[in-house]
Amino acid sequence: MGLKSKKYSIESTDYQVGQDNISKWGMDVHNTVFVVSLGLSILFIVTLLALPPADAKAAIDFIKGAALSKFDFLFMWGANILLVVAIILAFSPLGKIRLGGDQATPDYSKTSWIAMLFAAGMGIGLIFWGVAEPTAFFTNWFGTPLNAEPYTEAGRELALGATVFHWGLHAWAIYGMTALSLAYFVYNKGLPLSMRSVFYPLLGDRVWGKTGDLIDVLTVLVTLFGLATSLGLGGAQAASGISHVFGIENNLYLQQAIIVLIMGLAIVSVIRGMDGGVKFLSNLNMVIAFVFLGLIAVFNFTTVLDSLVTAVTGYVKNILPLSQTSGRDDTAWLHGWTVFYWAWWVAYAPLFGMFVARISKGRTVREFLLCVLLIPTLVTTAWMSVFGGVAIQQVIDKVGQLGLDQGIADVSLSLFYMLDAYPLGNVLSVIAVVLIVVFFVTTLDSGSIVIDGMTAGGKLEVPIKQKVVWAVISGAIAMLMLWIGGTESVQTLQSITIIAALPFTIILLLGCVSLMKGLMTEVDKPQVSTNQVNE
Repeated sequence: MGLKSKKYSIESTDYQVGQDNISKWGMDVHNTVFVVSLGLSILFIVTLLALPPADAKAAIDFIKGAALSKFDFLFMWGANILLVVAIILAFSPLGKIRLGGDQATPDYSKTSWIAMLFAAGMGIGLIFWGVAEPTAFFTNWFGTPLNAEPYTEAGRELALGATVFHWGLHAWAIYGMTALSLAYFVYNKGLPLSMRSVFYPLLGDRVWGKTGDLIDVLTVLVTLFGLATSLGLGGAQAASGISHVFGIENNLYLQQAIIVLIMGLAIVSVIRGMDGGVKFLSNLNMVIAFVFLGLIAVFNFTTVLDSLVTAVTGYVKNILPLSQTSGRDDTAWLHGWTVFYWAWWVAYAPLFGMFVARISKGRTVREFLLCVLLIPTLVTTAWMSVFGGVAIQQVIDKVGQLGLDQGIADVSLSLFYMLDAYPLGNVLSVIAVVLIVVFFVTTLDSGSIVIDGMTAGGKLEVPIKQKVVWAVISGAIAMLMLWIGGTESVQTLQSITIIAALPFTIILLLGCVSLMKGLMTEVDKPQVSTNQVNE
C-alpha cells in the first residue's frame, strides 16, 4: 500500500476491511453493526409508541438534566482540550504530514472542499439561530451570558460575542479533531472508515471484536437520531416560513410533506453520487447563502459594520470567562446554552467527521486544521454579526415584529419577522426557505453516506441502495416523531442525542491520544551512525 509506517496500520493486523460483512438483497453490510443498529432504532420507536409520550419525555428530560448539571465540566473542558490540541498540532512539525501519504493529491478543489465541510457542519443551524440566538441573549430570553444587563450596550457586546463563541473555534475543534482522526487512520494506515479504527493504537486487535462493534453502534445511533432530530426541526421551521409567507396553514401535514420532499431530494442526490450530489448541493448552498448574506449586509451596511466589530470584540474579550464552569453566576444560561451546544457538537462530530474524512485526502494536517478552524469561524462570525446585529437593532429601534415584541415570541419565525421589515421581505423569506430546504437535503445526503459507511464495515464504496435505506429510515423516524407528538417528540430525540454525547466526549478525548500515537509513527527516526562500533 506504500504506507510510510506499518505500525498501527492494516498491514500490522490480520483484519481485512469488510471481512465481517454479509451480502444479501444486493447490499454489503457489517453483520453485527447493521443488525444491532437497525434493531435498536426500531426498538426505540416501538417503545416510544407504547409509552405515554409525556412520561417518556419526562424520564428522558430528567436524565438529560442530570447529564448537563453533573458533567458540565466534562463537556466544557473536553471542548477546551480539543481546541488546544488542534492548535498545537497544526503548528507542530506533525502538521506537515499529508493525509494519504507524501504523494497524495486532493480529490476536490479547496473551494468545493470548504463548501462541503461547511454545509455538512452547521449550515442549517445558522439559518435557524442567526437571528434568534443573539436576540435571545440581548433580551434575556432564558438568561444572559455572564449575567450581562439586557437591553444595554454591554449586553449587546456579550450577546454577539457569546453567539460567536458557540459557533466559533471550539465547535470546529470538536468537528475537526474527529474528522482528522478518522481521515488519518483511513488514508495513512489503510484502516476502514469507522470510529473503531481511531482506537487501534489503544486497543489493538480488540477493535475488530465486540469492543469495536460497541463503538460503531453507539456512533451510528448518535448520528441517526441527531439526523432525524434535525430533519424534524428543519421541517417545522420550513413549514413556519411557508405558512408565514404564503398563508398556508402550518399543520402536521405540511411538516410531513416538507420532510418527504427533503427525503426525496436527498435520495436523488445520493443516486447522483458525491460529485453530482453533495458537491453540487454544497456549492449551491454557499452561493445562495452568500447572496442572502450580501443582501442583508447591503441593506444595513452601517449596522452590520458596527455589529461585526462588536461581535469580534465581545468574542475576544470573553472567550476565557465563557470557557470556564467554576465561579459562574449564570449557571442556568451556561447549562441551557453553552453546555447544550458543546454536547450537540459532540453528538454531530461523528457525522461531520466521517463525511469530511471521505473528502479530505491529500490535505496536510496543518492545512486541514487551519482551514477547518478558521474559515468556518470567520463565516459564522460574519453571519451572526449580520443577522444578529440587524435583529438586535430592530429591537432597539422598535422596528417590525421583533421591535414590537421587544424580543422573541416564536423562535422558528424570528428570522422571518426580521425579514418582514424590508420592502422585499417576502422575496427574502422565500430565499430563506429555499436555503433551509437545500441545507437539509445536503445534511441528509451526507448523513446517510456516513451511516451507511459505518454499517458497511468502513468500506468507502458500497451499493447505492444502502445509502437510500438510511436516508429513508432517518426521514421516517423524523416523520414518526412529529406524528406521535409534534415538536416535543423531536425535542425528546434531541435530549437523547445529548445523553449519548456524554460518553462520546470521553471517546473523542481518547481518540486524540490515539491520533497522537499514530502521527508519531510518521516522524523520521534519527539514523544510527555507521561509524559506531558494536560493543
